[in-house]
Amino acid sequence: MDTPAPGRRRGRSLTHLVLRLAAAAGLAIDAAVHARLADQYDAVGDSLSQGTLFRLESAAASLAALLLLLWRHRTGDLFAWAVAASGLGALMLYRYVDVGAIGPLPNMYEPVWFTDKTLAAWAEGVATAALTVLLLDRRRRRPRPRS
Repeated sequence: MDTPAPGRRRGRSLTHLVLRLAAAAGLAIDAAVHARLADQYDAVGDSLSQGTLFRLESAAASLAALLLLLWRHRTGDLFAWAVAASGLGALMLYRYVDVGAIGPLPNMYEPVWFTDKTLAAWAEGVATAALTVLLLDRRRRRPRPRS
């Protein structure tokens, strides 16, 4: 089995570190924005308010950032990717489509861009992109079974 040269391994490690830090920073920004905005959205919704959903997003993004920095395991990376990608997907969906209320989820349609929404979108996008590269690179590196 071929072992990568030490310099190449070091370069890959540095790249992974940069990707991991970029994703963690994006998730931390996402968590901060959602935590800061949560109380402004408490009135949106009946059984489950949009403010509560913002708090859940903030908690999930915080946990994902910590997992990226402290655990460094594929499962944590997948969780972080799911948090970032679903946050970005929800943000874009409710920005451009009036979905209406779905079960306990309130109608979160908000067809405007403002500073915090733009910041959250960029942060989630950076995190999603960095984690996608990290996860795809890991899949390629898996050792192949010997025949």
